[in-house]
Amino acid sequence: MLRSTVEGVVKKFGGLAESIAEILGQSLGMKSSYFEESCKRGRSSFRLNRYPPCPFASKVYGLVPHTDTDFLTILYQPPQINALHLMKDGNWLAVKPNPQALLVNIGDLLQVVSNDVFKSLKHRVIASEAVERFSFAYFYCPSDDVMIESCTKPSIYRQFSYKEYRQQIEKDVEKTGDKVGLPRFLLHNIMHVSNQYLMSTNSRDS
Repeated sequence: MLRSTVEGVVKKFGGLAESIAEILGQSLGMKSSYFEESCKRGRSSFRLNRYPPCPFASKVYGLVPHTDTDFLTILYQPPQINALHLMKDGNWLAVKPNPQALLVNIGDLLQVVSNDVFKSLKHRVIASEAVERFSFAYFYCPSDDVMIESCTKPSIYRQFSYKEYRQQIEKDVEKTGDKVGLPRFLLHNIMHVSNQYLMSTNSRDS
């Protein structure tokens, strides 16, 4: 019974995610079938989250600050507590839950595809001292081999595959304990490193 219910929810969320992505893509002048083709055999996933009460809530995150590694995320959060916070202009803002609505987060990949028209906001989940919290989220993701690139020129980011992006995040987390994410793929960063290399080479030659 539970399995069939969850499968039904996942199917509905998948259809909703595709519809929202297509609407956003069309506003950018993208091909209407882009997201359907990219995510047909993608790595989209559905996650049920449980956050138990924590006596040290002020010192513990339910979920550490991060951005989502997908096109977009559809989230349901219960109305009991303002646990989800978004980063805006350097400040954390609590997102008041609406029991009649779902929350849609823009992911890193849509930020790249839109050339920064749509932004992937950093967010976190705060633990509660007394209230147990449940939520569920659908992550709308492409296939590993799908190439991610800006739909307008000049591009802010270099082209990369979804697999490369995930692997780079895994490397950064392993080395630094943190997700670096999109700054790794900024074209001006590549130019900066290239210029530094040329300057270093020229100084050695002279």
